[in-house]
Amino acid sequence: MSVTVLIVALDEERALPALVERSAMLDPRPAEILLVDGGSMDGTVEIARSAGWRVLAAERGRALQINLGVKAARSELVCVLHADTLPPTDMVAVIERTLDDPRTALASFTPVIRGPQRTRWVTTAHNWAKTWYAPLLTRPHLFLQGVRLLFGDHAMFFRRAEFLALGGCNPGDAVMEEADLCVKFATLGRIRMVPRMVETSDRRIAAWGPLKANWIYFKVGMLWAFGLRSRMAKHYPDVR
Repeated sequence: MSVTVLIVALDEERALPALVERSAMLDPRPAEILLVDGGSMDGTVEIARSAGWRVLAAERGRALQINLGVKAARSELVCVLHADTLPPTDMVAVIERTLDDPRTALASFTPVIRGPQRTRWVTTAHNWAKTWYAPLLTRPHLFLQGVRLLFGDHAMFFRRAEFLALGGCNPGDAVMEEADLCVKFATLGRIRMVPRMVETSDRRIAAWGPLKANWIYFKVGMLWAFGLRSRMAKHYPDVR
């Protein structure tokens, strides 16, 4: 099997250099690294092209960008990686080994939220816990089936053909597109988080503060749960 690393980006020139450096260390190498840009006005596209990544332009919107990227991917397996998330160097082997099990439909890494000054252990723990309590509160029938809700900073991965067969992300979703994917993929098999860590930037926590950040995460999740999708983006502002 081969792996496409799909990066959905918008004005990420500050985050990308660290990811470019880490991606050069991946062993084994992915078949391709594909960046789908949503109209960046900074140096995002130039940095990606200089790194040798394939770049596609798309209409702004995470769901739209992911759908375009998966459709264009040249590999059987796809991992959606945030620009501010650093994967382990054995990422490709972990993905291939995990999806070699046909019972697993969708999986992710385990995120640790970290910044230049500290590791955010409380929010990291909350991030892990909400993969369990979010479906318990919002989709209890799925929770009883063992479904977990994974999120974008977990570096989710899946089989390209199955993503396309399920219809991909809901095009109108600006945030929480990954939660809907979990619900869709649950019809095919197991949703799981593998015990291999990725490092995710704490830039939102640094900007908002820990209490406000966790409150925003919870509030947006509840808006998704109760179908108030049009309000989600308003309560989840961009931080670059």
